[in-house]
Amino acid sequence: EGSEDLQVNQLETQIWIKPDIQKTDVDFSEILNAIQEIAKDVNIFFDELEGVNSPSRDDDSLLHHGNLTSTSDDASRLEVVGEEVSDKNKINGLYFRDGKCRIDYILVYRKSNPQTEKREVFERNIRAEGLQMEKESSLANSDIIFVKLHAPWEVLGKYAELMNVRMPFRRKIYYLHRRYKFMNRIEKQISRFRGWLPRKPMKLDKETLPDLEENDCYTAPFSQQRIHHFIIHNKDTFFNNATRSRIVHHILQRVKYEEGKNKIGLNRLLSNGSYEAAFPLHEGSYRSKNSIKTHGAENHRHLLYECWASWGVWYKYQPLDLVRRYFGEKIGLYFAWLGWYTGMLFPAAFIGLFVFLYGVTTLNHCQVSKEVCQATDIIMCPICDKYCPFMRLSDSCIYAKVTHLFDNGATVFFAVFMAVWATVFLEFWKRRRAVIAYDWDLIDWEEEEEEIRPQFEAKYSKKERMNPISGKPEPYQAFADKCSRLIVSASGIFFMICVVIAAVFGIVIYRVVTVSTFAAFKWALIRNNSQVATTGTAVCINFCIIMLLNVLYEKVALFLTNLEQPRTESEWENSFTLKMFLFQFVNLNSSTFYIAFFLGRFTGHPGAYLRLINRWRLEECHPSGCLIDLCMQMGIIMVLKQTWNNFMELGYPLIQNWWTRRKLRQEYGTQGKTCFPQWEKDYNLQPMNAYGLFDEYLEMILQFGFTTIFVAAFPLAPLLALLNNIIEIRLDAYKFVTQWRRPLASRAKDIGIWYGILEGIGILSVITNAFVIAVTSDFIPRLVYAYKYGPCAGQGEAGQKCMVGYVNASLSVFLVSDFENRSEPTSNGSEFSGSPLKYCRYRDYRDPPHSPVPYGYTLQFWHVLAARLAFIIVFEHLVFCIKHLISYLIPDLPKDLRDRMRREKYLIQEMMYEAELERLQKERKERKKNGKSYHNEWP
Repeated sequence: EGSEDLQVNQLETQIWIKPDIQKTDVDFSEILNAIQEIAKDVNIFFDELEGVNSPSRDDDSLLHHGNLTSTSDDASRLEVVGEEVSDKNKINGLYFRDGKCRIDYILVYRKSNPQTEKREVFERNIRAEGLQMEKESSLANSDIIFVKLHAPWEVLGKYAELMNVRMPFRRKIYYLHRRYKFMNRIEKQISRFRGWLPRKPMKLDKETLPDLEENDCYTAPFSQQRIHHFIIHNKDTFFNNATRSRIVHHILQRVKYEEGKNKIGLNRLLSNGSYEAAFPLHEGSYRSKNSIKTHGAENHRHLLYECWASWGVWYKYQPLDLVRRYFGEKIGLYFAWLGWYTGMLFPAAFIGLFVFLYGVTTLNHCQVSKEVCQATDIIMCPICDKYCPFMRLSDSCIYAKVTHLFDNGATVFFAVFMAVWATVFLEFWKRRRAVIAYDWDLIDWEEEEEEIRPQFEAKYSKKERMNPISGKPEPYQAFADKCSRLIVSASGIFFMICVVIAAVFGIVIYRVVTVSTFAAFKWALIRNNSQVATTGTAVCINFCIIMLLNVLYEKVALFLTNLEQPRTESEWENSFTLKMFLFQFVNLNSSTFYIAFFLGRFTGHPGAYLRLINRWRLEECHPSGCLIDLCMQMGIIMVLKQTWNNFMELGYPLIQNWWTRRKLRQEYGTQGKTCFPQWEKDYNLQPMNAYGLFDEYLEMILQFGFTTIFVAAFPLAPLLALLNNIIEIRLDAYKFVTQWRRPLASRAKDIGIWYGILEGIGILSVITNAFVIAVTSDFIPRLVYAYKYGPCAGQGEAGQKCMVGYVNASLSVFLVSDFENRSEPTSNGSEFSGSPLKYCRYRDYRDPPHSPVPYGYTLQFWHVLAARLAFIIVFEHLVFCIKHLISYLIPDLPKDLRDRMRREKYLIQEMMYEAELERLQKERKERKKNGKSYHNEWP
């Protein structure tokens, strides 16, 4: 009885300190409402006492079958409670059987699981922490048991204070800066002009989105002693569902299941199989029979589906505040970064498309393409041994024109632009992240001291040392042991990179062998385009090898990361992320690097070809250059990779969920799925990836590398990335809302190690683009010819008229009789002039066969080589200077945000002082009314 009176007194105190009841004159209706609230909370308190004192043996008293049949006592109690609560809460599957206690977390286990004792101790300790528990058996499988958990107000308040959960306590006051009259007139004219324009189509309708109170209020760490400072309209909704689930998960991670120092936490029970799954519930169905425009959203999940995951809103901005409220800050930051990256791709895609269209418009005026197309009298040497025939240079007219589309005068400008764009993207993302961190109360948030991984504890439990932060003893890994494990891990990484190089070597051998095979093919189409057919099939085979090796790399990365024995989960995640990115980056780009920088560079010359194992002749570039091969490589890999990723991201969960629904329809008919409660519907969905957001980030980072590293060879890469990302945002949103169980809402301040990887890619892109322009493209040889050897030599001009004769100057002469026996073609070239050919041409700067040094390098070759090296040095230094200048000029924190943070800090202190002063004045008045007074009171 004493405890009941204490509870009533506490409830009275909590009611009367509510901020919305601040008037001195309280009418009788408010008093009656307060009394009814006391009565309800007292009933809940009695239910809590029953739950705490209930037996612990696998909790049969808490277990109810899926059809909600129960004993007579339970049935009578439900009838009484059912008169007071709404039927809707019972039906939607989001509440306990009483319809009042909201389900905050779900645990799933099987009766047949042998880990019964651990589970019993764990659940008994859960109830001891104050959580309420209820059990239901599955409709589809009676062996599956669902444990429903609810955190009462007292538990939420206690742990919210321990976890420093920030909650709203006063609405924000926005101050406008003082402006001059002239500026006010200009703003009025601009606002009138905007009134004539149509509404912005990309903005979401504000009437559709709920008023997210925490974004318009100042927040502070929750404190039960200062509870009167916070805005509490309703205790049941004061903590949103994501926060409630996070608090319950925090409790479950610290509950013991067995005697022992390390026998603690839900994660260990999930790993040893005691529980099969653990997840928070979705907020009902994502579909509704009624239109959201006329009837509003049923819940936040329905609202997210209509305003975010639906394909009809692909052009709209993302409701990031709602995403953060439903899924947590970590997932919200991923979608904020993805949306920012997609938005920044618009100028890059526009400039890349402009470069491509510039090549299209200047195609007919390109002197080099004209000369190639008109060179019917220039006969090129065979590009492979024996079976490849002699060919006219004019036969490569189409390839010369296609090359001009990507390799033209605007290519250098675009490469510089993309290098600067990567820096601007990262610098402005810092500013955007700072704004998001401010809006989401992440500025002062510090990560909690992480728990040690169970594997680390088991391995090093015998050796301990004091933790400098917590002051408690913990397992310790010796420095020599850590170094040895890192050396072995680094050796494994080096070995896997060698495997990638071996795979590329295999592709090179395939290209060398098949070019001769396609040259002797029966079909004229393939025979005449043997080199293009070789490149296309090699790229497709390379893509298949990439996908197969990715599966192997994941297993190797897991093994090496576990071998290192990281201390915490974040260290494990960072180590695994770095390995997987390194493996997949090398795997995806190794062939591209070969084509860009090695293909056709070390082949020798006719009569003295370099060979692999003294057998296979190395592959040469097409007569129009190697850039066409690089464009094909990037285009095919990028399109196939993005298509495959999008299919696997959405296709696999869709197929899995469809198969589950199909089995349920076969057993329970077409209406069976709709009769299932929410926890069973969510259990039948796919769990989130075991690595969290790793796959999503990895896909976008690899795409960022493709977009920046070789963009000089493929200006359409940003456009393809933009189109893919517009689809990717909605695919990921649809997956999170409809196909996956609701992930636990977790907090994060930034995107973690991925930002450092992005900076590394930005630096690498400057170097690679410099080499692509200088080595792979013909930009430098053309520039040297125009200023030194062309008709305009010495005049300081480099127009199209200065390129007359460039094609002939870039080709060397070879005496056909100097062919090696194994390289001599089967045809003698009599089909061109009626008599056997004496000479053929090839791409290089070498002396003619009758010179004093046959086939030696000419002076033009050394001029071109020096110009290439000079361009690389100048380009890199210039771009890096621009990048560093931009980084210096753009502050990480916007000035207006810095001012808002300072003013908010000042206002929060003032409000706290005012609220405390107001409370003390009220207490003083109450003491005076009661006849009690004290001397020397403040104030």
